[in-house]
Amino acid sequence: MPTLEKFLSGLPFTPDPFQVEALRSVRSGRSVVVTAPTGAGKTLIADGSITLTMREGQRSFYTTPIKALSNQKFNDLIVDHGPEKVGLLTGDNVINGDAPIIVMTTEVLRNMIYERSDALNDLGLVVLDEAHYLADRHRGSVWEEIIIHLPTRIKILCLSATIANPAEFTDWIRQRRGECDLVVETERPVPLTSMYMWRDRHHERQIVMAPVFGSNGRANAAVSRMLSPTRGRNRRFSTPRRVSVVRELNRDGLLPCIYFVFSRKGCDQTAQEVASAGFDFTTAVERDEIRAIAQRHVKHLSAEDLTVLGYERWLSVLERGAASHHAGLIPAFKETVEELFLRGLVKVVAATETLALGINMPARTVVLDSLSKFNGESHELLMPSDYTQLTGRAGRRGIDSEGTAVVLFSSYVPFERVAAIAAKGSNPLRSSFSPTYNMAVNLIAGYDKETAHGLLNASFANFSETQRLGRLRENLEDRRGDLETFRSAATCERGDIWQITDPGSKAPIKKVDAKLLRPGTVIEVAGDQLVLLGRSWGGGQPKLSLADVAGRRSMIRTRDLPSSAVVLGEISLPTPQRPGDPTYRKEVGFLLEAFVPLQEPTTLFPGNEEGGVLGCPDIDTHVKWCERARRAERDIRRLERRLDRSRTNDIGLEFDRRTKVLGDTGHTTNWGLTVRGMSLRRLYNELDLLLAEALQVGVFSDLSAAEFGALASIFTYQARGGEVSEMPRISFAADPISRVGELAAAIADLERRAGLVETRYPDVGLVDSIHAWASGLDLVDIFDAEDLRAGDFVRSARQLLDLLRQIRDGFPDHAPVAGEALRLIDRGIVYAGVPH
Repeated sequence: MPTLEKFLSGLPFTPDPFQVEALRSVRSGRSVVVTAPTGAGKTLIADGSITLTMREGQRSFYTTPIKALSNQKFNDLIVDHGPEKVGLLTGDNVINGDAPIIVMTTEVLRNMIYERSDALNDLGLVVLDEAHYLADRHRGSVWEEIIIHLPTRIKILCLSATIANPAEFTDWIRQRRGECDLVVETERPVPLTSMYMWRDRHHERQIVMAPVFGSNGRANAAVSRMLSPTRGRNRRFSTPRRVSVVRELNRDGLLPCIYFVFSRKGCDQTAQEVASAGFDFTTAVERDEIRAIAQRHVKHLSAEDLTVLGYERWLSVLERGAASHHAGLIPAFKETVEELFLRGLVKVVAATETLALGINMPARTVVLDSLSKFNGESHELLMPSDYTQLTGRAGRRGIDSEGTAVVLFSSYVPFERVAAIAAKGSNPLRSSFSPTYNMAVNLIAGYDKETAHGLLNASFANFSETQRLGRLRENLEDRRGDLETFRSAATCERGDIWQITDPGSKAPIKKVDAKLLRPGTVIEVAGDQLVLLGRSWGGGQPKLSLADVAGRRSMIRTRDLPSSAVVLGEISLPTPQRPGDPTYRKEVGFLLEAFVPLQEPTTLFPGNEEGGVLGCPDIDTHVKWCERARRAERDIRRLERRLDRSRTNDIGLEFDRRTKVLGDTGHTTNWGLTVRGMSLRRLYNELDLLLAEALQVGVFSDLSAAEFGALASIFTYQARGGEVSEMPRISFAADPISRVGELAAAIADLERRAGLVETRYPDVGLVDSIHAWASGLDLVDIFDAEDLRAGDFVRSARQLLDLLRQIRDGFPDHAPVAGEALRLIDRGIVYAGVPH
């Protein structure tokens, strides 16, 4: 039996057509882009592709954007394939690195490609999970670097739930890597209902919940009318309290739920409030089970560490069926919450958006506390793809007949905007590709100048811009053709129609003789007799109120009357004049029916000489074609301006500017790397050039291992929410931090001169904590009990370990002390911060 058919026949269920289609493409040796809703079964495609690749004697790499997701996929693949066939590379861990299936973060693969690792030799497949991360402004370039630089003989499988322009993305991959198929599935396995909830002071239950969409698929008109900002209603409606929301969901049978709150503090507060609200979510037996599971996950932590982390308080919340989940928690706490939620022992999880990133935690209901979140600089509305990603957790396949997404009222976001975000589903994937100093030195080391620029031009950013410019040029040619057609149609044999219709002409067309427009004037328009009831003055173009013989009223400006319109005479209107009264207009209609017109009608538009342009019987048609031609001219000018402003090689220009800075700092010479430049190749850090400079000019020299690690932390740590870190208290730090600041200022000056955006300055906020930890102090000696920063410290320390490994491997002079710093920091709860 062929390999694919054998895999499919071994499944305990019938796969969906889109899954089979994608697997057939992989079997045929083509790359594939798959977009499908969350829970639709993209994982099956990845698993089948890996199985097919293994049976061909080749390895597979499964990449994810975050370490937590890598750890989860590692465990999932072990269940499917056995521990001997699955490895993990995340920077934190190297487990079974020679296995045929390796799970890794995306940056690890990018680094392997630049280092030309031997591990790529027998690689047959790379799975890029959560491929929409390519648009992330901080890390998205890594996805493009992989697609550009990975040997083209290796197939890639891109998986995403939220790409609005998958055809464009697939076309780019096809252009860069050869054959690539697109497989799109739009049906959710569990239908989603979007609801809107608000507090109404006048409603008997206070809390109201209604569908976001009406039966016509548009914004619910009843909700729009109810919430319209009329007088007195601003105080009537408000955002319901979080406990009230949970109580309403519980009453309606809509638990368990994930309650998305876009702040860590907000998540912890929500979980605490729900736990304290008296819900009867757990039995005594379930509470015992919760405690046992939690103890199993934290058994490697000391009692002192658990005290600092607030373990007992955290556990008491869990035992009452609530929990928080965010990046500030240590992995052991997050893994406990995930297991308890999957087992149905926790009914409400208050989480930040990181939970939506591929982690397997489906719920009956998802609540969005707000449709705006802080991006580190300002608050911004969620994009449609964010909404889709977050609400993708709603609805458990095989359990729920439908999932529910609940958006809460906000006075800052109109209901119609909520409906628009929910309806759109996703937004186009846009490249965030931008050359870094590390990318530049790796390109210089591996390629000649022309090839390097060619690779930069192969980015999705450049491809999209080229496509956009192509569409602009096509539109420009179309409008130029339209202009030629319109000009021809507008031509009049009687004279120059363009001069007559020129807005700046002193002889504007169809200027009415106002003396003729008196109430009672009878006008003939296209064979119909109409009587003037009144007019509103509008300069040379008044608006006329006219009635016909049936008493029907119409409103028209004189500019919209045909040039053939004439005055037939007058009738005496009844008094008092009441043009808004239908009975009055019928009386006028009787008079009009008996009216006898003058033998010589008077033109309404004097100057329409019989032999001139204005006397042409087709003048109105000519004028319309003139107006179309002028619109085409405006469009042409606008398109030409857009093309003039567009640059197809902004990425190449930025690359050249970065290479100039590299030359100014002695890392390159002509098109080659100096010894300093070779060291920079191993630094994958936002502040790569500044760190390389600091290491090379002796800022790190003569430091102890603890001091070395503490100083290195300023290159990985960044305070959240724009906070300004206090200067370290430890005595050694003042001089080296000052020297780093001088180097940063010098590099910023070079960047400004080169026309680059300045690199951010380092952050000293972790120096004291890392120095204390590396000096042997315990967590309890560094932080107060239940200090929320303790969890953040563990996460930040692990990021620092990644950087110390890079320094150890790339800078031989600093290798011994960097290695010792690694040993001192990677202990206790920091070492336990990663699943083993």
